[in-house]
Amino acid sequence: MPDWHHRLIRFPSRVYAFFMQWSDQAIILGIRRHGESSAIAEVMTASRGRHLGMVRSGRSRTMQPVLQPGNTVELTWRARLDEHMGEFRIEPLELRAARLMEAATSVYGIQALGALLRLLPERDPHPHLYEALAVIVDHLEDPADAGELFVRFELAVLNDLGFGLDLTECVATGTREDLAFVSPKSGRAVCRAAGMPYADRMLALPEFLAVEARSAADYDSLAAAFRLTAFFLNRHVYEPRGLKVSSARDGFVNAALKALRPSSSAA
Repeated sequence: MPDWHHRLIRFPSRVYAFFMQWSDQAIILGIRRHGESSAIAEVMTASRGRHLGMVRSGRSRTMQPVLQPGNTVELTWRARLDEHMGEFRIEPLELRAARLMEAATSVYGIQALGALLRLLPERDPHPHLYEALAVIVDHLEDPADAGELFVRFELAVLNDLGFGLDLTECVATGTREDLAFVSPKSGRAVCRAAGMPYADRMLALPEFLAVEARSAADYDSLAAAFRLTAFFLNRHVYEPRGLKVSSARDGFVNAALKALRPSSSAA
């Protein structure tokens, strides 16, 4: 048989060798239909940031329970070129979706977290945010824990977008003690003594966010924390981009505060 014939037979395997491919752990953020049987999965990966990929037969009975927001999976991505969307092959690692449907903070929380991550560029690595996300999704049913972790996640996203707050020391005096306010202009902490004359123009700094915090979040401090992060997200991110705040965030905030509201003030 001529030598060229052998080369022709082997050609397809050489083509597949040029496929881009990697594997990673990921948390499902969202899913949408693609064609009759496939789906497009949006995930947050451990080392490659937020990523999209097609899942063949993603709407099958086998894959539907796996492709639910909040689930942790092992995935392999493959494409002809790096800039292509590519395909995911997905194996389940931890299925949380059923449990996440049991509490309002979980239902809204996983959607709100996904909306925050969409503020970041696709495929931009943020391994610390993946680690934080993995912790939060395991605590979304507890309003106090979920609320505090969510606020810290928003602060981390602001920091990664280049608008981080400095809550470590007073911008006026340099002290790290008795920090009670945040300057809306600089995004830096202000101690009580320096900030009291301007208290009506300051944002409250919840005690649980202070450097040497000794208490967990409660209703009042969590409400103040949500106002704090909302102010800077609106000013630096949503308004400049012409975006609206995710309705899921409002749902999460309301659910978390409702669960923590003191019984004497409950509606």
